[in-house]
Amino acid sequence: MFQTGEIIAVNFVSHNDSQLRPYLVIEKHDDGYTALSVSKKSEQYKQKDLSVVIDNSNLENGQLDDEFIVPANRSFFIPHNQIVKKLAKVSKSTMELIIKNQILRYTNVYYEHIHNNKENQFTEGITKINYAGRVFDNNEMLNLMDASLEFWLTYGRFSKQFEKQLAELLDTKYVFSVNSGSSANLLAFMALTSSLLEEKKISRGDEVITVAAGFPTTVAPIIQYGAIPVFVDIDIKTCNIDTSQLTSALSEKTKAVMLAHTLGNPFDLGAVKKFCQTHNLWLIEDNCDALGSKYDGKYTGTIGDIGTSSFYPPHHITMGEGGALYTNDPKLKKIILSMRDWGRDCWCESGFDNTCNRRFSGQFGKLPFGYDHKYVYSHFGYNFKITDLQAAIGCEQLRKLPGFIEKRINNHQFLIQGLKNLDNIFILPEKTLHSEPSWFGFLLTLRDALSFSRNEIVEYLESNKIQTRNLFAGNITRQPCFDGLKQGVDYKIIGNLNNTDKVMNDSFWIGVYPGMAKEQLKFMIKTIKDFVRKKM
Repeated sequence: MFQTGEIIAVNFVSHNDSQLRPYLVIEKHDDGYTALSVSKKSEQYKQKDLSVVIDNSNLENGQLDDEFIVPANRSFFIPHNQIVKKLAKVSKSTMELIIKNQILRYTNVYYEHIHNNKENQFTEGITKINYAGRVFDNNEMLNLMDASLEFWLTYGRFSKQFEKQLAELLDTKYVFSVNSGSSANLLAFMALTSSLLEEKKISRGDEVITVAAGFPTTVAPIIQYGAIPVFVDIDIKTCNIDTSQLTSALSEKTKAVMLAHTLGNPFDLGAVKKFCQTHNLWLIEDNCDALGSKYDGKYTGTIGDIGTSSFYPPHHITMGEGGALYTNDPKLKKIILSMRDWGRDCWCESGFDNTCNRRFSGQFGKLPFGYDHKYVYSHFGYNFKITDLQAAIGCEQLRKLPGFIEKRINNHQFLIQGLKNLDNIFILPEKTLHSEPSWFGFLLTLRDALSFSRNEIVEYLESNKIQTRNLFAGNITRQPCFDGLKQGVDYKIIGNLNNTDKVMNDSFWIGVYPGMAKEQLKFMIKTIKDFVRKKM
């Protein structure tokens, strides 16, 4: 009986010559073996992807007379009666790679036949046009399979690689992967409550300037902690903060500004950053819908003190669930790392001990001297780490991001050109001055006194299989979650929120994601025009 990993000499009767041929046993069966061909490197089989070169350094025992190639795509069934003898046994580490390559080969096959073999024909009004979706190929699946076979599962080598890639892309010093964009926002805000920030820390009752038109988890951390969100109105053309209201929102209790870049369109970072610097305020950029957007040549999310991202499937890249924070501030780095990882004071990576060489020789709080530093907690923290399986997908998605951004920009521009003659019907999206948006969606706002409502056109589009979305919470202060809160006590509103209410009542958006084809974009334009023509 021969074992997995052994190289055997096989004599095939069908061969005209009597030369014995080497094969590598992969799997045992009752009547023989599944084995891979082993070919001399100088023969016709050249090294390709998923092939492994072996020589005597890869053997546990036995000897080879040359370098050999083990291709992943040349497997055979070898009956017992054709095996002459054992030649050698391959080392465990080499067999790990060879078997893994077999699995990755079939992962490629699976992708091609299952995910890449779908019917791509688009039929108007029948094929659903989603507002967003995953765009991936076999490389995400190969990374995912690689990570799953390693079975590290929690934060590991792919997580580190993802953080390094994202930091290089954004040209920022520190990146922290987390399990969602909402967790990223929560962690970004809570980092600013750390006592390490001394007089700059946000305390309960302090105020944070923001807007009511957006996603709930931009605002939720402020309220959950016990700080006071101060809502100002938006500019109707960009649907970002109306910066002329910042001064009116300022008080002696103001500690921070926390804002999202609406649907990928950067808010006026020049004005907001200057305001924050003048009044010594923190700035958190919720960059969840804007990865790849730029303001004045710099990536959004890197201009404030902390930026956040989301990698939920509709976003610019995905890892299923996932998110990230980024900063250039070393003190914020220390706080974020602590709070992300249970609030611990120790900075040892998972699986490592005593990196500081002072694990049992420190004094912390009122603990006994020498208390194990791995179990010292300097913050009330969370466990927001991602798994390495998620990060493996994210690494490949990041490589695709430049192409995704280009496609989003092109799709958005195509819709602008197709709908520009309806600017008497809709307020069309307008990018912020000095910005280069990486658009998340295409926002349409009905002008006043039209003969139809937002719901009417949305229902018409949906009936034609065109997916639509409102601008998230609309005016979040009108949501049921605010019913138990008291204006002037739990939150504040500066002036009125007329434009926010306008968006709540009259705005919707459609997709521009990279998976959209030109015929889908054309059909969206045609359907919107058809509806307007019928109503006008």
